[in-house]
Amino acid sequence: MSEAILNLINTNFASLDDFYNELKTAAVSQFGSGWAWLIKEGDKLKIIKTANAALPDLKSSKPLLVIDVWEHAYYLDYQNRRLDYVEAIIRNLLNWDFAQANLEK
Repeated sequence: MSEAILNLINTNFASLDDFYNELKTAAVSQFGSGWAWLIKEGDKLKIIKTANAALPDLKSSKPLLVIDVWEHAYYLDYQNRRLDYVEAIIRNLLNWDFAQANLEK
């Protein structure tokens, strides 16, 4: 993770752990199919969730990372354990280089 992103996370979420908890909560609490997003809106980072195939407002925000919480993304490996899937994504698969590249665009 770049220093720039870590600084933004600490500024907007108080700590990396608070960021992870908010992202996990958004992903797990999305009812049905959808997405949990880390977006940049102005000078701030935010976590949002969208249902089905909806996207964040691309005119006012810039997506940095996303977690797919459609059942097909995790059911074969995790069955109905969405929380276990989300925790595995957060611990092992968030692509911080991709997030940095999106931040710089």
